[in-house]
Amino acid sequence: MTYFPDYLKSYPNMDSASPLHIGLHSIPHGFRPHRHDFLEFSYVMEGTGAESVNDVKHEMIPGTFTFVLPYQIHEIFTAPDSTLVLFNCMFSMDLLMETGQQEALISLIDRSGATPYVQFSGINRDEMRRLIENLHQEYLGNEPWKHTMLQIRLKEILVAFDRARGKERLPAFESSHPTGPSKRNASVWPIIYYIHRNYQEDITLSELATRYSMSLSRISEVIKETTGQNFLHFLHDLRIRHACSLLASTKMSVSEIALEVGYGSYQTFSRVFRESKGMVPKDYRKLRAEREFSG
Repeated sequence: MTYFPDYLKSYPNMDSASPLHIGLHSIPHGFRPHRHDFLEFSYVMEGTGAESVNDVKHEMIPGTFTFVLPYQIHEIFTAPDSTLVLFNCMFSMDLLMETGQQEALISLIDRSGATPYVQFSGINRDEMRRLIENLHQEYLGNEPWKHTMLQIRLKEILVAFDRARGKERLPAFESSHPTGPSKRNASVWPIIYYIHRNYQEDITLSELATRYSMSLSRISEVIKETTGQNFLHFLHDLRIRHACSLLASTKMSVSEIALEVGYGSYQTFSRVFRESKGMVPKDYRKLRAEREFSG
């Protein structure tokens, strides 16, 4: 039986128009093994330790930038008598999806064997720190065009990381764990990306199998290996997450939201939503509005 550590499904600000959260954190005792379906980067400001990404460990010291892909299992270890202080940024894969872009940053998650970290030093370390502090400042502020600027800052950071990763020629990242992009299932990322882009449509497992020239059993297997969920649960998760965002940030009716996120009927949407969130959509919207008002 495949073992999956903690599966984190949420982060602050997830159900907003700009699903990104960044904060500065102190980690005196490491952080337990976990995985999630969103993207994450960290940047060490102080302290020493190590991080394991899909069972491959690298050192963490000031200037270490780590980019963790969806569903990769990772764990942080703080060195004895030290406290790791690092920026941590979690964001939706949607922020990297741009139709018609010649150099779409979504390609960052489809590089089998690419190292997940870079050690910045000297001027480059100062520049990366400046970029991340600017992102953090924009996140905490409330200036006009905030959401646009957050995406611009995020892209600057990821481009700087990927360029540095290409120059350093660090050892190839080969995962021994069955999840995440590896030589065994490198073709899974186009499939995951396609589902993320088309979950609002009536997509089926058989359609995916035909599109990617795989048998039903094989495509079902690689989706389960990567996400820890079968195709239908994965599809429901994406739709319900979108629905939560619309319930929290728009005045669309629940029926309109059901159709928008891919459900053909209100009844099916309401049932799946209740199974996922423990309440019906109207109650979720009311609860979110009360939290916004009290906050």
